[in-house]
Amino acid sequence: MRQSVLLPLFISLLLFSCGGYIPGTGGHKVDYDLQGEWESSDGSVYNGSLTITYDSVKISGYSEGQTKPPRDDNERPFKGFTKNTALKAYTEEGFMYIEDFGIVREGIPYSYWESALQSDHTRKQLLRFTFGGREEELKKKEP
Repeated sequence: MRQSVLLPLFISLLLFSCGGYIPGTGGHKVDYDLQGEWESSDGSVYNGSLTITYDSVKISGYSEGQTKPPRDDNERPFKGFTKNTALKAYTEEGFMYIEDFGIVREGIPYSYWESALQSDHTRKQLLRFTFGGREEELKKKEP
């Protein structure tokens, strides 16, 4: 009886401490803080959103038509990625890796932080990626 209680407890603790996956199984994951719905920050040149789960990212927006001269289209966030489809993804040491058509693309540098405490006693969560030398900032949607 005692073993039947301890084993599920041990497995639950292992999964919780490992962020939902078991090391050594080959499973990468996206950092917990990045998981959720993200949208372009106010004043962004480009308009788009991300839906990030523990192992995927869905990119919406950021279309070719948003690049206006004299801008360089290489600065457009998530250029060349399939849009509106969940793509396998993982994060590692400040880079997000996205698999598209079976190919893991070069890591995209990112930084995550929370704003100072707001007057309503909340903090905004912010995410910044760098594309072609230009930074794109997103804010996490409120639940």
